[in-house]
Amino acid sequence: MRHPSATAGRPEPLRSAIRPGPGTVVRGVLLRLVLVLVAATGLAVLVPGATANAVGETIVGTLQTGRSGPIEGIEVTVTTAAGDEVDTVETDEDGKFAIEVPGAGQYTVTIDADSLPEGVVITGEDSRTVTVDPGRRQPVQFGLNDGTQGAGSGNVEAIQLFVDGLRFGLLIAICAVGLSLIFGTTGLTNFAHGELVTIGALFAWWVNTGLGVPIIPAGIIAMIGGAAFGALNELGLWRPLRRRGTGLVAALVVSIGLSLLLRYLIQIVYGGFSNPYSGLGTSRAVDYGLFRLTNQSLVSIVISVVVLVLVALMLQRTKIGKAMRAVSDNRDLAASSGINVNRVILVVWMMGGGLAALGGVLLGLSDQVRWDMGFQLLLLMFAGVTLGGLGTAYGALVGSIIVGVFVQMSTLVIPNDIKYVGGLLLLIVILVIRPQGILGSRARIG
Repeated sequence: MRHPSATAGRPEPLRSAIRPGPGTVVRGVLLRLVLVLVAATGLAVLVPGATANAVGETIVGTLQTGRSGPIEGIEVTVTTAAGDEVDTVETDEDGKFAIEVPGAGQYTVTIDADSLPEGVVITGEDSRTVTVDPGRRQPVQFGLNDGTQGAGSGNVEAIQLFVDGLRFGLLIAICAVGLSLIFGTTGLTNFAHGELVTIGALFAWWVNTGLGVPIIPAGIIAMIGGAAFGALNELGLWRPLRRRGTGLVAALVVSIGLSLLLRYLIQIVYGGFSNPYSGLGTSRAVDYGLFRLTNQSLVSIVISVVVLVLVALMLQRTKIGKAMRAVSDNRDLAASSGINVNRVILVVWMMGGGLAALGGVLLGLSDQVRWDMGFQLLLLMFAGVTLGGLGTAYGALVGSIIVGVFVQMSTLVIPNDIKYVGGLLLLIVILVIRPQGILGSRARIG
């Protein structure tokens, strides 16, 4: 046994003198979590899932062309991996089809070429193999050519995917701005932020379908409810934990537990179904020349741009916005300058909850309302925030748009079913090469 005096004059080990900052710890945890999730996603794609008795497994799709729009009456057949037929349906007047399957697993979707209108042909194979997860509506896409696609059709497809990616990126930005502000003011990496998105969408769906309120007022009510839930998070959980001196890594673990609790509580209450909003009208896409957009997608883009501009003006011109930026830059200095830090953080949580709820409503317009829709978007939000720069609202906006466009345009080279994997791989590259992000500044370690 070594005598205590033998080590009295020795310096402490180097690892105790150089301690990583909170941002470095968060980036390290994010990198490890993303690596695990990417591996799990890859395995889920390669290995056929078990046919669990989950509720709501459905294969959906839309068949349309640039000239004729949605095509009605096309026969679509779904078979199991063993070759047994599940069902055969025809597309409706909006070109949509939906076939319930007996459980999770791999299925083959085939369209009958003989039922296509004259002049319309299938681009590529007439069948697609998809993997349906438990309780999910799995979309499948087919390429149809009506003669408008010829030379340069690849450019037209790229433009269409770019527009779709811009819409998706703006939607991610709506959700990610609040996540970034929460991290900037409190240092918390909130893994339960995806559930704020889901709760907003579910609340709007209940007000819309259950109470018969039109979708626009229902969305506004959902934003108010999301802001109230964000305030409840801050006052009931995070502020007491900060007063107790809970570390950032411990708080991150708490947020993961809160995410699991809320997600599966939502599944118990809501179920595993996917439901659309009511009163939306036709989902027929409108031809704008080089690209096509549904009215819902166009409204989503306009609302996202308007809201993001208002958020930017609020951060730049209003007193509370300047206080948010001051607390994000240096909380202690802001407090010594007379700023009520707790009040600012409460407003940030309310703002984050309201924006997340709005993002959930907009996501529900295109993808319908599901119990895990926010969780599916969570890592893309982290990718956008990390790419733009941790803690910066403008960085979250720029990074989210880049991620959205990258995810959609990646389907030019990878299957649509695994397009989110591209976003996660982009997040890994960001964390490895430029962890401070586009608009972030380098932090000194040690």
